[in-house]
Amino acid sequence: MPTITSTWTELIQQFFSVFTAPGAEIFLRLTVGWVLCTARRTITGILPFADPHGRHAHDAYHRFFPDGCWQMERLWQGLAVLLVNILCPKEVLTVALDDTLFHHSGRKMEGAGCWRDAVRSTARHVVYAWGLNLVVLTLQVQPPWGGQPLGLPINMRLHRKKEQTLIELAKQMIQEVKEWFPERPLRVVADGFYACLAGRMPDNTVVISRIKRNAKLFDLAPQRKQKRRGRPRTKGRRLPCPENMAASVRDWKRVKFRQRGKWVERLVYTRQVLWYAVCRKPILLVISRDPEGREKDDFFFSTDVTMDAKTVLECYGDRWDIEDTFKNTKQLLGGQEPQTWKRQGPERAAAMSLWLYAMVWLWYLKRPAAKRWFCVRPWQRHKTTPSFADALACLRYELWQDRIISMFGKSVVHDKKFEFLLEALASVA
Repeated sequence: MPTITSTWTELIQQFFSVFTAPGAEIFLRLTVGWVLCTARRTITGILPFADPHGRHAHDAYHRFFPDGCWQMERLWQGLAVLLVNILCPKEVLTVALDDTLFHHSGRKMEGAGCWRDAVRSTARHVVYAWGLNLVVLTLQVQPPWGGQPLGLPINMRLHRKKEQTLIELAKQMIQEVKEWFPERPLRVVADGFYACLAGRMPDNTVVISRIKRNAKLFDLAPQRKQKRRGRPRTKGRRLPCPENMAASVRDWKRVKFRQRGKWVERLVYTRQVLWYAVCRKPILLVISRDPEGREKDDFFFSTDVTMDAKTVLECYGDRWDIEDTFKNTKQLLGGQEPQTWKRQGPERAAAMSLWLYAMVWLWYLKRPAAKRWFCVRPWQRHKTTPSFADALACLRYELWQDRIISMFGKSVVHDKKFEFLLEALASVA
């Protein structure tokens, strides 16, 4: 079969320097096969779509993840630079941080463990599951059609039992991103579990997160009077905890902001405080209240005290897109399905599924608006923006078209029968 030339191939070729010459060809074929695969995304399931004519021995594909001579860190760096240069050339870089569980079976899988399943657990009932615990960093990108932003993975770490903690792994990833973009200001948005990163970040890095309702807060340290002995005070008087503070606030301000692509109104109160147990520098406390009283008060903070409440609320609301990233990677790209068990195999396969998620979106965003696949089903009449399923179907359409042309010639794709076949193949999961 002739080599498939497409815009996807041109995009993937920018990462060939990470691999040896044979490894680069296997990498290209694996990415194409992973996208086109209609079966489970095991190597055996991907292989018929990646190399239908058997140009390489099948064991070369099976060895690619556990034993391949390449580094996932270089793939992440290349992807991050590409995304920032194309999609975020001037803006402040906003990244979301969270961890997720990739379910797997088999106790002999390298790096797997028994972890709390956040999706199925409740406050009263904890569910544990076996799999890979991944810490992921995503770049928040505003698509040209507006609405909900996209969370595109740019870094990942595997959390192993009795080794580095989630906080330490998160700190490493953030420091790596700062090394890749030393001149760019960085905003890190995470849930309350990662709030302790506020006191451990490099310069020019802002942390936005939740703060505990019962957090022990202090006023800013008073100015030191002249000619007094002893060290200056590091904190002021003790303040009420955020929950008690919200109960006594009277001067609320009403703000309107975009939350995941929709306009909402909230009453907000801001104040500079010290959360001394976490961060020795002043932080901006933001209390958000539903004007209609239907929802409970929310408590956030930012290490940038000059930031306005509207920006803090918007950034934290957009953090939810990392959950969409996890869902789409697992459901539409089969991120939990590769059956590779030894050495670097499980970690690399999981990372590759997240890497592919960002690459599919990048390929889709680079296309002209008129060529972006956007399918509205009868039960989705109110759908106005494309989803990841649309981006994936659009890529499949082009890859199948190029493959059919390479096998039968250009004339066949103008036949209506083949157009129907292409559309059917593009929509197959």
